[in-house]
Amino acid sequence: MKFGLFVPQGWRMDLGELTDPIDQWEAMTAVARAADAGPWDSIWLFDHFHTVPEPVRETVFEAWTTTAALARDTHRVKLGQMVGCSGYRNPALYAKMAATVDVASHGRLYAGIGAGWSEHEWTAYGYPWTSLKDRMGSFAESVELIHRLWTEDDVVFHGRYHSVDKPFVEPRRKPPLWIGGGGEKVTLKLVAQYADACNFGTGVVETIKRKLAVLRTHCDAVGRDYDAIVKSTSINVFPVEAGADPVTATARARGRYTLEEFGEIGNGGGLAGLRAEVVTAEQLRIQLEQLAEIGIEYVIAYIPGVAYDREPLQRFAEDVVPAFSS
Repeated sequence: MKFGLFVPQGWRMDLGELTDPIDQWEAMTAVARAADAGPWDSIWLFDHFHTVPEPVRETVFEAWTTTAALARDTHRVKLGQMVGCSGYRNPALYAKMAATVDVASHGRLYAGIGAGWSEHEWTAYGYPWTSLKDRMGSFAESVELIHRLWTEDDVVFHGRYHSVDKPFVEPRRKPPLWIGGGGEKVTLKLVAQYADACNFGTGVVETIKRKLAVLRTHCDAVGRDYDAIVKSTSINVFPVEAGADPVTATARARGRYTLEEFGEIGNGGGLAGLRAEVVTAEQLRIQLEQLAEIGIEYVIAYIPGVAYDREPLQRFAEDVVPAFSS
């Protein structure tokens, strides 16, 4: 099992104790560099513009420009977005941006893509909030186009939602494409057709087990090797010492909102499992073993408060990761 880490970029109100945006940036970068020192395989960003659980005037660093910058501030870790919202950038632009960042990082990009869910952000930034059917249709065309633009020359495409006429997507690069989401009729079918990796945004074992069975069926239908696709999930944890006072640990973990509020993040947007659990290393290892047993081979962790306190990050790296790295 490999591990990735979400760096604090502001979306979850995780930079709010700092007031200077430069200080906020440097706090985020410091976490990225700590991950780069090991043993993390990757660092990740959210593609969001406004904070949760409520949109407020707080810093949220934009995902793709931040990915490019962190590509030059780190040297070893992979860099990804969990996930890039297909509605925010047309597929040809996305393909060009990803190719550029893959070069800037010397081949360390994990290119994340998903359909998006935050109606508030879409309307605030002037993106039309269409029906779910149209958003998923646009997403499906985007994924197909991104794949083709990375692998074919002189692509001509005139779909219902997107059109291209032989764009030069140079430099020619094909970073691993990570598709996020668990929709069984559209998203998982796209994973089977085009993705190098997939991510289920919840660490709930029974839910993921069902989704993986659906993915296997789609792979069989299109002739894709199921085992060639990396299966990942995301967890939200705050590792503490065995016997630690849970009240103190909860206070450290919650940052600018309570754990109850944290559990509500994404409600109405299709996200689930976002409650941050205060756990010991042994409890976390048990959870990860359960995920490994059903076929999860990659876990991306969000650890609250690491912008200010890196001890939980160190505990995860030293007490948990080595148990799964052999």
